Amino acid sequence: MGNTIASFWGGWLRTAMVALSMVCMILAAILPAQASSGGVTTFAIVPAEPGFPEGIAVHGNRVFVSGPARFGTAGTGPSAIHVYDRKTGALSQTIVVQGEALEYEHAVSNIAVDGAGRLYALSTQLGLIRFTKQGQTYVQESYGAPIPDLPICAAVTPGVPCSPTTMDMPPIVNDIVFDVQGYAYVTDSLQATIFRYSPSGGAAEIWFQSADFEGGGPIPFGLNGIRINPERTHLYFVVSTTLVNPTHGVIYHLPLVDQPTASDLEVFYTYTAAFGPFGEIPDQLAFGARGDLYVSLAVSNQISVLSSDGVEKMRIASALTDSIPLDSPAGIAFDARTKSLLIANHALLSGNAANFAVLKVFVNDPGDELVQP
Repeated sequence: MGNTIASFWGGWLRTAMVALSMVCMILAAILPAQASSGGVTTFAIVPAEPGFPEGIAVHGNRVFVSGPARFGTAGTGPSAIHVYDRKTGALSQTIVVQGEALEYEHAVSNIAVDGAGRLYALSTQLGLIRFTKQGQTYVQESYGAPIPDLPICAAVTPGVPCSPTTMDMPPIVNDIVFDVQGYAYVTDSLQATIFRYSPSGGAAEIWFQSADFEGGGPIPFGLNGIRINPERTHLYFVVSTTLVNPTHGVIYHLPLVDQPTASDLEVFYTYTAAFGPFGEIPDQLAFGARGDLYVSLAVSNQISVLSSDGVEKMRIASALTDSIPLDSPAGIAFDARTKSLLIANHALLSGNAANFAVLKVFVNDPGDELVQP
């Protein structure tokens, strides 16, 4: 992303986050803990540097956690992926991202793993990078080129690749998921676009766009988490805020085809609760084994559970006795062996380093195993 634009955007967003962190503290005091299938416990502590964990993936006996997913990183250390023992939660290794220009904004958001155990991470500077374990170390390589900075469609002639947004914003890669053919789908939070990488990587192509994906309000993040349903027929994804109503967050789905059309786009669920100028800001997704969809809510600090027919079944929330509370929960993944949900405690809005952690809650659900081509 352009460094001048990123610096301006980062300063503006940090101001909005100060206001939002105050809202979150108030919510923590007034929102009751809703029905939960188990207490929220601490699986692992995430180091304060680089902190702000967002991505989480489980493979074999390892749990991978990535960060920092935040603005304001210019002049700080490199991004990293922490590797934890799945059974004990012990930190076994830290993979330091190589090649970032540290004097500029840099971040790693979400991650994925393929069938060979290779790890993929979305970098705001480097694009889609891949790590292959060789002995006791991980070797980094470029897999997919950075997402292009698209002009807005109103400023170009028809047929030129563009963003269907009203404002010209830089790309911000957010989440990634693979399909059974090996295509990688990536959400772009500011350009209202879902991109797709081919099974061999390289340049990303535009897969689907919509003006409905443009965010609004104090934190105008649109597209966010993305997952494929257990039947492997549809792609589900989050729009955290909307331009028309910034307090609304929407879960959409599209058929998993090469060229979906606007008529294929369907709303699965809409979060409408408002806290001043902010909504609940749905963030990341994970499908359960029975088709339930788990959704992290960054502002209300809860996990929402939606049935396969789009009805909210319950919420998972922290209790006052929890050692570390849910604090802007982000990436979520299942530990199938314990039928528990692992949650990357992003703490983005509070900025409280004491809450950087992976939290765990028993949900009696092994989860739907992600496609790992």
